[in-house]
Amino acid sequence: MNFDFYKNKKVFITGHTGFKGSWMCRTLLIAGADVIGYSLNPPTKPSLFELCEIKRDINSINGDIRDLAFLQKVLNENKPDIVIHMAAQPIVRDSYKNPVYTYETNVMGTVNILEAIRNCPSVNSVINVTTDKVYLNREWNWGYRENEELNGFDPYSNSKSCSELVTSSYKNSFFKDRDISISTCRAGNVIGGGDFANDRIIPDCVRAIENKKDIVVRNPYSIRPYQHVMETIEAYLMIAERQYEDKELEGCYNIGPNEEDCWKTGNLVSMFCKKWNEKNKTKITWKNISDNVYHEANFLKLDCSKIKSIFGWRPKWHLETAINKVVDWNIEYIFGNDIKNVTDKQIKEYFDI
Repeated sequence: MNFDFYKNKKVFITGHTGFKGSWMCRTLLIAGADVIGYSLNPPTKPSLFELCEIKRDINSINGDIRDLAFLQKVLNENKPDIVIHMAAQPIVRDSYKNPVYTYETNVMGTVNILEAIRNCPSVNSVINVTTDKVYLNREWNWGYRENEELNGFDPYSNSKSCSELVTSSYKNSFFKDRDISISTCRAGNVIGGGDFANDRIIPDCVRAIENKKDIVVRNPYSIRPYQHVMETIEAYLMIAERQYEDKELEGCYNIGPNEEDCWKTGNLVSMFCKKWNEKNKTKITWKNISDNVYHEANFLKLDCSKIKSIFGWRPKWHLETAINKVVDWNIEYIFGNDIKNVTDKQIKEYFDI
């Protein structure tokens, strides 16, 4: 990512009040961008968005991605250069409980943002953030490539597969002859400070510590491509920047860790406990309590050779480093310290600025 590129660029972010969206906002503000956010209220309480007081520093608009008329109005009024679409219902287990809302948000939300962009000539570069779970998961040992079949199993994963197909159709139908680049990004499981969502492993760990309980892991043998949230933020912004200048670079890109950082969930939690105990002189532990109410994949890896070969992108923080950063952030949070400061500090450490 070239920080100078983003200085004074107008960047429109959907889902900016979420965990990933908040890290994206802080990164762009450090880069000097003019950030416009479009989202519902923060999905959790507490939230990184509120802890970092992001609303003070950007043009934050409360809006539903399902409301095309209002979305179109806001986009046309702000005339952004770049759009990063992150608004989503992102939790697998919640998608089983509320599949209609999940499809409305993740599929029609994608239709709406692309339709609004179609009628907003200022936009030159678009990133649609999907997920590593878009693929038909055959539970095989090698990483999925961008040309593999799209057919996520659960409503969340499947709705993101649909979002990929919607994006492809809009590109073919409406954007082929326009000077605009559109890419989808399929990222692996992210961890980082400020994630307070339900049914995610690191937030579950932190909540257990706060409540002075053992950490419960429902599927410790599942293998996931875990990575720090900043790995994905940099990749999204790098692709948005590069395709802004060269339409030939638009496409679909996997964003994941190297092979050695595809860990079993139980190993991830063990490392989290080890780092937490070292820094706090505690003895937190975890226990395995299986929960087979909903289907979840046991094995998932990404082949990220495409983004590496085209852009020269490489992950910067190995998983142990990422877990260290997560533990450091959460110690600051639990002790009531300045969260905006620790968040910005980690962003600057990531980019070595």
